[in-house]
Amino acid sequence: MKTATIIGSGFSSLAAASTLAANGVEATIVEKNQQIGGRARMLKRDGFTFDMGPSWYWMPDVFERYFESFGKKPSDYYELKRLDPSYKVFFHDEAISIPPAMEELEQLFESKEKGAGTALRKFLADASVKYDAGINDLVHKPGHSLFEFAQWKVIKGLFELDLLKDFRSFAQSYFKNDKLLSLIEFPILFLGAMPQDTPALYSLMNYADMSLGTWYPMGGMHKIIEAMESLAREKGVNFRTNEPVTQIFRNGSMNVVTDKDTIKSDYVVGGADYHHIETSLLKPEDRQYSSSYWDRRTMAPSCLLYYVGVDKKLTGLEHHNLFFDTPFDQHAIEIYSDEQWPSNPLFYVCCPSQTDPSVAPEGKENLFILIPIAPGLEGDTDAVRKEYFDKVIARIEKHTKQSFSNEILFSESYSIKEFKTDYNSFKGNAYGLANTLMQTAFLKPKLRHKKLKNLFFTGQLTTPGPGVPPSLISGQVVAKEILKSIRQ
Repeated sequence: MKTATIIGSGFSSLAAASTLAANGVEATIVEKNQQIGGRARMLKRDGFTFDMGPSWYWMPDVFERYFESFGKKPSDYYELKRLDPSYKVFFHDEAISIPPAMEELEQLFESKEKGAGTALRKFLADASVKYDAGINDLVHKPGHSLFEFAQWKVIKGLFELDLLKDFRSFAQSYFKNDKLLSLIEFPILFLGAMPQDTPALYSLMNYADMSLGTWYPMGGMHKIIEAMESLAREKGVNFRTNEPVTQIFRNGSMNVVTDKDTIKSDYVVGGADYHHIETSLLKPEDRQYSSSYWDRRTMAPSCLLYYVGVDKKLTGLEHHNLFFDTPFDQHAIEIYSDEQWPSNPLFYVCCPSQTDPSVAPEGKENLFILIPIAPGLEGDTDAVRKEYFDKVIARIEKHTKQSFSNEILFSESYSIKEFKTDYNSFKGNAYGLANTLMQTAFLKPKLRHKKLKNLFFTGQLTTPGPGVPPSLISGQVVAKEILKSIRQ
């Protein structure tokens, strides 16, 4: 029986390990932290339960196909609820709730700009083509070379995907209203570039948002991790936690050295940070990429997070809330161009206790606050964190017309320092490699190591890219490449 050691236990690692184990490979996951889940870990404090990382459940079809590949379905493990409204957006002069029903959404767009309802229908029809080609085809390619895209169907699809058009001008060809454009552009904020530097392909995110809907697994996003771990164990995956990896080398077999042991296996899958594995775990002569290569990569944002327990129920907030009450472009420039601490940031507030009473004690509220920031910033201090916390709480109070700062039971923060410490994250990034045109598909760091042929990579710094659904797909893609290698 062939063996594989998988480093890390996030979505992509769990997907890779389970797919390998289900196909006869003895798979072992090695995780440096106590808790399984990578960035999707869970924080429990004083009766509150917080998802520490991902909080949006988009692209439910990707999860369905994942579990279906093992003869399962998501409902075997967790209850999924579609959110209504999908989310709420706070502008400087009004708050807009985004309805899940398409007819109501078109009416909302029409109320902001004459003809925008019809334009939205056309925009999403185009986005559905991109979603079908992107999510159901292109992202499943391993990204070894350009020749993977040489089939006529794919070439035709590439033209339909508008890879050479930028997202901003593409969106502006449909809408003129600033608020509508903010709604259309907001998913791009987390992809790693300004809208004018992001391919129009990523309107597929709008299709995922507005057509497929925003969902929530009752109990929190960690329920997905629990489901994937349960499935992995059922398939025979071994787990070793609290065991940091210190070195990888080849000596006949592949060797993964931890602080406790040396694990020998036929294959290794790096589900931890790609840059960390390359620069810290491999011998210098085994590295593929230089320091200058990594310095030239465009990274997706990091973020400043707060986990907050409030000793009262709050009004005016939905499950997901976007605060776009300050200029969108200014914050984006400070993330992607100037790379400085934001002067007046946009931010996101998740209040899952609006939907799920299990995540907070009765009569209390669970808040998860996220401010996107540039990766690699210096000056991540307690004073800076407190300054931003006070600012965002004041803005929440202002827009929801209530005071609750004196009812805050506790707040815990998490940012660049912790991303580096907990996940060995390159520049403390939160979302991986930016989805720019020059970092798409085969232009990303390679899924298979060029020198150590039995070392593979998965996750948000390689194919297909950042996000929970792409990470699930990434794990499956890398597992299939290993199984193909075994059969050859």
